Amino acid sequence: MGAASDGTHRPADLPDLAALRALAARLPGDVRFGTCSWAFPGWAGLVYSRERKASDLAHDGLAEYSRHPLLRTVEIDRSYYAPVPEADFDRYASQLPPGFRCALKAPAAVTSIQLPHKREVRPNPDFLNAARLEEELIGPAHRCFAGHLGPLILEFPAPRFPLELPPRAFAEQLDEFLGRLPAGFDYAVELRHPAWLSPLYRQVLARHRVAHVYSYWSHMPRPAAQERAVPMDGARFLLVRLLLPPGARYEAQKDAFEPFDRLHAPDPAMRREVVALCRAALARRLPAYVLVNNKAEGSSPLTIRGLAEALAATGAP
Repeated sequence: MGAASDGTHRPADLPDLAALRALAARLPGDVRFGTCSWAFPGWAGLVYSRERKASDLAHDGLAEYSRHPLLRTVEIDRSYYAPVPEADFDRYASQLPPGFRCALKAPAAVTSIQLPHKREVRPNPDFLNAARLEEELIGPAHRCFAGHLGPLILEFPAPRFPLELPPRAFAEQLDEFLGRLPAGFDYAVELRHPAWLSPLYRQVLARHRVAHVYSYWSHMPRPAAQERAVPMDGARFLLVRLLLPPGARYEAQKDAFEPFDRLHAPDPAMRREVVALCRAALARRLPAYVLVNNKAEGSSPLTIRGLAEALAATGAP
């Protein structure tokens, strides 16, 4: 198939579409693989049938992205930095098929203990402000994007000196915050500070039936170790985010891996951990989301293909 009538191209142009469809057919329906954002020109031939500008893909690339056989979710991360206009939620929804769920990141204006995106370290007066989270993200998303709304990711950056927050104080404040959030949504907490991964934190998540994000992040324990500290038993779903290998820095990975069209640093141990987490979720009849960043191994779509092949090879749990 070539260009569609609207002048765009479809994943049917991809050279290995039949193999991708066959692989997708072998995957459990409750596992959704997806990427952290989607506007990458280097994915031509992997996700997109031709190279397009990043700005064009950001605007309307979800239509083609969502037709890729292995990509059944995506993370909308721009909401971490600024509110998403309702018109943009409407536009995203118009590009997605029924049942396609997206993860949304809560604004850093609510989840960062220091003022976000600033060089100077100053306390954030809206840290854990549930009303602001509802006004800036939950309300607009529910009004305009409810049919595609998946997990809401609450990413908590590590505190910077002198704004340290001891593990007990963090867990207690998180407990109060989660209790103020509106019901009926799937929340997931991602920690960027290892000390906060405490027994009390585990109890708080279980009390609110909130998921822990099992992250592959430079300064956190590996996903399997996080699952031992915070088992998925009390959650309603599994969420894994593959971001940076241990010790890696974001900008260094970006510079080394662009344009994200090939694998540079596959991590077989990480992939085995993710497959094991997915199988454990399936055994508990929990839906699973796996979100992959280009900086994990070099190319999110190729990491996902490797994970899908490994999961398919294990058979039913």
